[in-house]
Amino acid sequence: MEGFFLIPSFQPGTGKEGVCVVGGMSAWIPVCCINFLSARVGADITVLREREVEYDSDSPRHITEVLIRKVPDNQQFLDLRVAVLGNVDSGKSTLLGVLTQGELDNGRGRARLNLFRHLHEIQSGRTSSISFEILGFNSKGEVVNYSESRTAEQICETASKMITFIDLAGHHKYLKTTIFGLTSYCPDFAMLVVSANTGIAGTTREHLGLAMALKVPFFLVVSKVDLCSSSTVERTLRQLERTLKQPGCNKVPFMVRSEDDAVTAAQQFAQSPNITPIFALSSVSGESLELLKVFLNILPPLTNSHEQEELMQQLPEFQVDEIYSVPEVGTVVGGTLYSGVCKEGERLVVGPTDGGGFLPLKVCSIQRNRSACRVLRAGQAATLALGAFDRSLLRKGMVMVSPEMLPTVCWVFEAEIVLLFHATSCRRGVQVTVHVGNVRQTAVLEHIHGKDELRTGEKAVVRFRFIKHPEYLKIGTKLLFREGVTKGIGHVCSLQVIATETGGL
Repeated sequence: MEGFFLIPSFQPGTGKEGVCVVGGMSAWIPVCCINFLSARVGADITVLREREVEYDSDSPRHITEVLIRKVPDNQQFLDLRVAVLGNVDSGKSTLLGVLTQGELDNGRGRARLNLFRHLHEIQSGRTSSISFEILGFNSKGEVVNYSESRTAEQICETASKMITFIDLAGHHKYLKTTIFGLTSYCPDFAMLVVSANTGIAGTTREHLGLAMALKVPFFLVVSKVDLCSSSTVERTLRQLERTLKQPGCNKVPFMVRSEDDAVTAAQQFAQSPNITPIFALSSVSGESLELLKVFLNILPPLTNSHEQEELMQQLPEFQVDEIYSVPEVGTVVGGTLYSGVCKEGERLVVGPTDGGGFLPLKVCSIQRNRSACRVLRAGQAATLALGAFDRSLLRKGMVMVSPEMLPTVCWVFEAEIVLLFHATSCRRGVQVTVHVGNVRQTAVLEHIHGKDELRTGEKAVVRFRFIKHPEYLKIGTKLLFREGVTKGIGHVCSLQVIATETGGL
């Protein structure tokens, strides 16, 4: 839980009276009591900015803006997920390496080496898989990363707020991996990285469109400003501003040039989805890098405590995004808990199988950001150890749910879609790759209601049928489909549910 407060006072640090506005009510209380009250409820105060104001008195008055942060007793830290988008060679992985490792790049990509997962990524310098990196902030707003030889466990123990970066691929060859990361990992925000020397090129517009289609709030980072002249950087910034102001985008660009701008940008960005902060920085010289850290430190979560409580009251539903085999541990699955609460020793069912059934299993242990965790709550990402459960029975796109839940498994579903682009016209019988949450499977378009074909920009309700196996879907879930240059978005509006079988526990 985080909040911004304005505290007018006579003289900062004197302990004299001031007005504290909390929850719409104001009261005259000693400013020195703010620290005392925060300590009593287990919160921490960070001064963001301070201004001297004019007043009809000889003694000067100041107004101070503070950030009060309190980590709930049932949580280890506040957690935000930020998806990193951008064209290939725009400097995404290098920027994440500098932020999380605490050392500037040498100009040849040294900072990104710790982020790569495969040999061919190191050799080519291009990300082809999804990787996760963490950046922590302690209660005073100071950065907690690997710069002091900390382990991931130590970072989690020290930090009161954690930023989990989801590093996605920029090359068009790996577009399906990027879409899967955006749809399945439920990022709170997206960071679109644009190289200052190339501007909007390659997959930049496509990634921008994906973020807008999935309604993920995004901000922009212009990298490699040390390689360009000031005129080139300004030309790239003007190009970005024109793109953001176009009718299909309708965003208000906000250029961050000072720490005061970074504080304002974080507040406005969380309150208004149309505001788009823009940072111009360098991973080599470190120019404006601190402004991005200030922004990330202040950026509040999108979901409030009331919405979080409502999700936690539901039955547990865990989306399976990754599957591993760990020596001496057994089968491990990674993903996000969409709703409910999951504990160690919890008995769940996983599916659907190829026949549409669900299999029983037991959660042996839980880890968040590589540190042990006994309880997992709605909205949190984690890995679950399943012990001796047969890995061959699992696949990406499955869900682990409570045995009490009646999961909606279907082969056929209908969706209300908008065809974003097609070279000619989209007809019945065409096969497309459908992305719905963590589900990614080929489906055939069986029927278009009221029409024989669809052209670019047209809307319709269509019926899809999965090719390989049934999937777990819910009405209202966002949908994205593609095939070559063909792209479309929409949402699931009806399901043809099939009977499910749940194995005994």
